[in-house]
Amino acid sequence: MTHGYQPTGTGGGTEAGPAETAWRAQMTAPHAVPQQRTTEPEPAPAPPAPAVEPAAAAPRKPGRDRYLDLLRSLALVRVVVYHLFGWAWLTVLFPSMGVMFALAGSLMARSLNRPAWGVIKGRVRRLLPPLWVFSAVVLALMFGGGWNPAKDPDHSGTWALVELVNYVVPIGAPPFPWHIGSQSGLLEDTWAVQAAGVLWYLRAYLWFVVASPLLLWAFRRAPWPTLLAPLGLTAVVGTGLVSIPGETGNAVTDFAVYGSCWVLGFAHHEGFLAKIPRYVAVSGASLVMAFGLWWASGHLGPDGWDLNDIPLAQATWSFGFVVILLQYSPSWQELPGRLARWDKLVTLSNNRAVTIYLWHNLLIMATVPLLDQLYQLPFMQDERATAALDSTYMIWMFFLVWPLIGLAIIAVGWVEDIAAKRSPRMWPNGAGKATRHRAR
Repeated sequence: MTHGYQPTGTGGGTEAGPAETAWRAQMTAPHAVPQQRTTEPEPAPAPPAPAVEPAAAAPRKPGRDRYLDLLRSLALVRVVVYHLFGWAWLTVLFPSMGVMFALAGSLMARSLNRPAWGVIKGRVRRLLPPLWVFSAVVLALMFGGGWNPAKDPDHSGTWALVELVNYVVPIGAPPFPWHIGSQSGLLEDTWAVQAAGVLWYLRAYLWFVVASPLLLWAFRRAPWPTLLAPLGLTAVVGTGLVSIPGETGNAVTDFAVYGSCWVLGFAHHEGFLAKIPRYVAVSGASLVMAFGLWWASGHLGPDGWDLNDIPLAQATWSFGFVVILLQYSPSWQELPGRLARWDKLVTLSNNRAVTIYLWHNLLIMATVPLLDQLYQLPFMQDERATAALDSTYMIWMFFLVWPLIGLAIIAVGWVEDIAAKRSPRMWPNGAGKATRHRAR
């Protein structure tokens, strides 16, 4: 596969638990016994208080599961760090893509309580406008750099023009030049690969969304076969046992690798995982993960332990990892303890997950020409200063990319609100909502 890229699904959460039933209390007063008057009349006893039945507590509205929101935020941060530093071990430490597909699957199962066609249209509507804005910028840069898809030797003439539709609706892989510009240019000559390569995730997400009504129907009737079938498919198409050429093969492999994680989202929402004893779930997941590491050890790719290059290891490791995360899911309504200090950033990243994912790779590359300006400063003409910047260059890229992501959120993030039929918001970190709650 051409994507060494890990990024939305797009923002989500699980339903809050049902409201507790209302209690009843009845105030009663003992019936007073009439007494004979003495020299001074005694006050008449107070009439018994009428029985009062408190109003039933209002049912709690479905809300965000902050544990799942936190996992999504961690997955996005890991994606950015992985694409910046390229550390293969990050794919083992935290398999972001498996986590993100599982969370999206849980949200999809929740939404499918409504008519399926309307849910699919809603998911597609939320996905496409952010993609269109991103595609317009990327294609403008490509065409401005002299790329002509019809004359690109890596594509097939007129068919490459047809493939451009994937920048509008990601049903397949969009075409892009493997090299554009020069290595000494403002951006390195492989920037188009890195910018457009992340779109594989949107293709896989779209496939899962369209297939979800059928997958959920199958899961409710045969949960274990539906849950494990994608792992079996990965063992067939992800190991070379059966080879499907071209981008069709990549798409089928992606669907198989992360299919079980998507269905795990169903299992979490439907309460299926909660019925499995924890020790059984964790033990089984650990065995599956151990198999994934064993398989990876014998099939290391050019980047070593990068599970993105080892489909079966990626599928099994991600599956077991997600099982454990969801098995211990505490379903927080609010982030507890010290985690509460990150509440606004978690809220922001979930509200702008698609924007962060789409733009982060291009923004990582944008840090290079910005940082290169530092070499022109007068005090940087010293060899020791230059050497110091050289040795810490990646760290400076890490610190610079986050403000750039923030600027992207302000500049184009509001498109996610338009796509969701909400009022546009520049910085939706939940701060205004928290203020309103306190005011009440």
